[in-house]
Amino acid sequence: GGEDAINTTIINFNNEKMQITWATRELFPNENVSFFYTFGEGKNKVWKPCTTYLLDQDYNSGCLFKTEGPTLTISIRNSNGSDELFSKNLKADFYIKPSPPENVTFFWKEDTVTVSCNKPERKAWCLRFELQYKSKFDKEWQSRTSKCCSIGEQGFDPRKCYSFRVRLRRLVPHCNVVQYSSDWAAETFWMNGTLLDSCDDDTTPQSKTVIILSCSLAVLLMMLILLILLCKWQRVQMSVLPAIPDPKYPFADLFNDHNGNLQEWLDKNDHVVLQTKLEYEDPESITEAESQQEDGKNSDKQGPLEKIFTFSGAAENNDGKAAEIACLIPASNTTAPFSGFHIIMNDDMYVML
Repeated sequence: GGEDAINTTIINFNNEKMQITWATRELFPNENVSFFYTFGEGKNKVWKPCTTYLLDQDYNSGCLFKTEGPTLTISIRNSNGSDELFSKNLKADFYIKPSPPENVTFFWKEDTVTVSCNKPERKAWCLRFELQYKSKFDKEWQSRTSKCCSIGEQGFDPRKCYSFRVRLRRLVPHCNVVQYSSDWAAETFWMNGTLLDSCDDDTTPQSKTVIILSCSLAVLLMMLILLILLCKWQRVQMSVLPAIPDPKYPFADLFNDHNGNLQEWLDKNDHVVLQTKLEYEDPESITEAESQQEDGKNSDKQGPLEKIFTFSGAAENNDGKAAEIACLIPASNTTAPFSGFHIIMNDDMYVML
């Protein structure tokens, strides 16, 4: 039952409510203890039972009650309150945890921002005003501390969005035996003196223009690369798989002028072909080749052909050249069997199968 026999946690919320907690499962494992407190001194002590308990697995582990004075005495007793297990006298003012700052304002001037809040009514000199900020490019908070309740900081980039938060901190050991700080006030987001909902909304028209230009440049670059690759692919394809020429183009006049009539096309172009052939061949070689060809034909046309072909009077007069020519001119509609086929020789010297 000594004064410091057990550890307790004592918090005075802005000098309005007290919260006392203890480790009941370790200290009183088999007993549900009761709690009493008093703000009186000397003979004027009036013990009050706790009306609002904090529970830990259905066991009393703390008490919440109103702050009524600067001095406090607490007593932890057995379940029926007859036997005191622990007691302690303390100064309630040394366990104050301040409330978050109220009415926080931001004043911007160029790259400097001044942050302030309402000043507490009691012992403002015991408080320190703490400011923390960071941009969207920072990983950790930057912290600044000043007397309550205003602080100024400079060096802010107007092109960046910043997050701000503030709180009050109690001085130790002049005012508190425990260093308690208030909860953080609501976080706000600012950019060049403009309040934003979040730093995700800080896209400026300039940054939008940069994004659009970057995307356009990337698209043009991709199109250029695809065009170069396409040209190279066509060259490789032409070298590996050359295109097969269409046979209708060398004979365009055959299909366009004569509708594919080979006989008519040959009649029209016969003199051109013959003239071209004579220009590039030696006349003597032509005569000699024709003679050899006619001799071969005469030797092959023994038997049935001798009965079919007739010779003109020029052959009977022993004119050798005329005889050769006469052998090449068959009678009108003469039929010649050749390897199972019947060949009809007409007056125009063309073969019909």
